[in-house]
Amino acid sequence: MSRKKEDLLTTAERLFYQHGFHAIGLKAIVQEAGIALMTLYNHFDSKEALILEILKRREEAYFSLLEETVEQETGPIEERLALGHLRWLQNSTSNGCMFLRAKEEFGSEPEQLIVQKVLAHKENLQRFFAAYNIAPADAIRLALLFEGATALAEISQMEQVEEAMLSMVHQ
Repeated sequence: MSRKKEDLLTTAERLFYQHGFHAIGLKAIVQEAGIALMTLYNHFDSKEALILEILKRREEAYFSLLEETVEQETGPIEERLALGHLRWLQNSTSNGCMFLRAKEEFGSEPEQLIVQKVLAHKENLQRFFAAYNIAPADAIRLALLFEGATALAEISQMEQVEEAMLSMVHQ
């Protein structure tokens, strides 16, 4: 990937996460990334295409971190996955789930591509858990725990979120 495209994606992800998708225009992104608007359009046909790519990359990075944590840590699988999610939260600013924020901004129309990506991401999380032989009911419980920890990290000390989350996977 070209350096300019990487700068564009990194800048757009940060700005969208900090300010929202509708609040940030393409001109603000290219200005902050230090690239020409034409460079953006050479890589993406639209703002929607840019957002979809950012969500795709974010999902890949998230699942990669979870996999890495599962491989590095020992203990029950749910605890290792929880540790991975906590690492993700610690490395992110406290603006909640970017996917749910996208759904909030783009509505619930099933034909909307961004909404489809959000729904697919949440389904992919369930499949990810299933790949580690986590039963469907336990996968839902774990997803609820992850979502709750993400929301709580917006308003609470990370240490409190970590303590509560880890105590709940031990139950």
